[in-house]
Amino acid sequence: MTISAEDIEFVKDLFSDLGPITTRKMFGGLSIYCDGVIFAIIGPDGKILIKAKDGLADALAAEGGSQFTFEKKDGKTATMGYWTLPDDALDDPDLACDWARKSLAQNT
Repeated sequence: MTISAEDIEFVKDLFSDLGPITTRKMFGGLSIYCDGVIFAIIGPDGKILIKAKDGLADALAAEGGSQFTFEKKDGKTATMGYWTLPDDALDDPDLACDWARKSLAQNT
């Protein structure tokens, strides 16, 4: 997937209540930052994923989220500490920002 200007504008709008959002294209996706701290990505499949561990990862999983996985060069599957943003948060900036704040609290 190629990240478009519209994709970038969407995540900036979705998370605008957090403050200034910056982004960086990388590895076919997009990293999303608030105050220089990464809290989310858009994966190569176009899904928004929130950086999460422990209880936050459990909460995202309980909401139907799935963990980011990828296939390594040796054919094995690897995971990263990012979980899909619940579908209802994609249409609700307040809810999306709640998840993002929880992620930022874990990572700052």
